[in-house]
Amino acid sequence: MSDSARESRFRKPSIPPNVLPFSLVAVVLCAATVLICWSVLQFLRFTLEKNKIGSGLFDAIMVLVGLIPLALFVPAIRGVREAMQAQSALRSNDLITARVKTASAQSSSWFALGYGVFAVLTAVAVWFLITNDVAVGSTFFKMSLIVDKFGLVLKAFTTNVVIFCIAEVLILVWALVVAIARMIPGRAGQPIRLLATLYTDAFRGLPSIITIYLVGFGLPLTGLTDGLSSFLQAKFGIDDLTTLWAIIALTLTYGAYVAEVYRAGIESIHPSQFAAARSLGLSFTQTMRFVIVPQAIRRIIPPLLNDFIGLQKDTALVNVIGTIDAFNQSKMLASNYFNLSTVTIVAFLFVIITIPQARFVDRMLENDAKKTRGAR
Repeated sequence: MSDSARESRFRKPSIPPNVLPFSLVAVVLCAATVLICWSVLQFLRFTLEKNKIGSGLFDAIMVLVGLIPLALFVPAIRGVREAMQAQSALRSNDLITARVKTASAQSSSWFALGYGVFAVLTAVAVWFLITNDVAVGSTFFKMSLIVDKFGLVLKAFTTNVVIFCIAEVLILVWALVVAIARMIPGRAGQPIRLLATLYTDAFRGLPSIITIYLVGFGLPLTGLTDGLSSFLQAKFGIDDLTTLWAIIALTLTYGAYVAEVYRAGIESIHPSQFAAARSLGLSFTQTMRFVIVPQAIRRIIPPLLNDFIGLQKDTALVNVIGTIDAFNQSKMLASNYFNLSTVTIVAFLFVIITIPQARFVDRMLENDAKKTRGAR
């Protein structure tokens, strides 16, 4: 054994750092956070009194809210106490206790600082809403208008839901066809591969709003859809085809993106699976249908859901062709009342249907990661 290795083996253990100054700084910052929150609450009370809003119950609620930031001192003071205990253990040459207390003190102090930042940002948001005589709050969050028009905007939001649901089904089928077309083997499949590649490159390069505009206004101008319009009007009584154009445009746009997701999933399957299926006498179509695609779909569900979250948000773009969706309805109401609270309703509706899906995707990715780590 070399001298350097022997020296490294028998050197003294590292001494944990002194985190007491950091813990004291955390206490000071928590005190500053409490003062900021109390200042904003006082400003809120002053603003409401100026606008003749408030009551004894409201004052009691504000007092209770003002007590919440004081909870920051619990982990902050705990951090100081544990930092002092770490230094005491260090003076007694108890390195294990010193390390444990040092890590715990750092964790407690960072915990207090993290929630302190959250409290400050919340206070700043409240201040922003009530500043200038509640100008921001009354512009975006006028409760009387929100309550009165919520049902009307919600009814128009069903158009977004219909567009999203129908387009999602069409996209799943169309994108799979395009993805398989890009993977057809041999010289005979080269023209099909070229067409599929041109399609995906073109529609991934076009912004969704341009595709919607071109399809929504371009197809009716060509006159090619007059027969379809007459048929739908005679059979189903449908006069407005803007929803249909919106579905077609979104299917073309997202079909290109989802086709690439499909292709990535198919290519992630080991080539031995394809070779084994072909050696058993399965054709290319049978191999893709019974062996490759079922395995690939399991792997691409999380990215597919991410694409569909983007799809449901992009349904708001259909307002450019005159579809009476939630956004278009809210814009008309905003123009009538000179207030954007109805647009806030649309934002709220999109958020409440998007967040659960986003959390579901996160959970699926987490489960896949756990399975991968378990397999290893």
